[in-house]
Amino acid sequence: MLGDDFPVVLAGALGGDEHAFARLYIDAHPPLLRYLRGMSPDLAEDAASECWLEVARGLDGFTGPEPAFRAWLFAIARRKVIDRIRYETRRPSASWDDLDSVAPASRDVADVVVEEDETQRALALVRTLPVDQAEAVLLRVVAGLDYAEVAEVMDRSTGAVRVLVHRGLKRLQASVVDVGGVTP
Repeated sequence: MLGDDFPVVLAGALGGDEHAFARLYIDAHPPLLRYLRGMSPDLAEDAASECWLEVARGLDGFTGPEPAFRAWLFAIARRKVIDRIRYETRRPSASWDDLDSVAPASRDVADVVVEEDETQRALALVRTLPVDQAEAVLLRVVAGLDYAEVAEVMDRSTGAVRVLVHRGLKRLQASVVDVGGVTP
């Protein structure tokens, strides 16, 4: 999170400063991509790209603090992944699963591999949840949105989102304990 720097970074991005927009992207893209991978692993990259294009086009219409920006970003991402799912079910295409992910050069490759493996296992576990619970958990935990923001993105009441997140986390806890080796 950019915190106190957010208003300055947003103003720079609105003014056309590429470095400011890059800071928004670098800060928000990893949780966005994790959320989209939790929703649909095969379509996450395309949905993320389309999401950022829409953000770039509509950024001048955005006003508000950083949590509102994140809620806006994840709402766009949600619509994009739903659109991609609809599109792909009508027009199946080839998979890019065989391509290796590109890791930043400044990080140790072993750390990247371990982190990617842990992320994939966690997302696979989240995908075992009912769709609404999985989405609520991803938005709350991975995206870092508060309950009201998740409710806005999912078009549900805050109370309903709290219940979805609670039930989803309880199911995840039970499945992790069932796997063995982990005690609550």
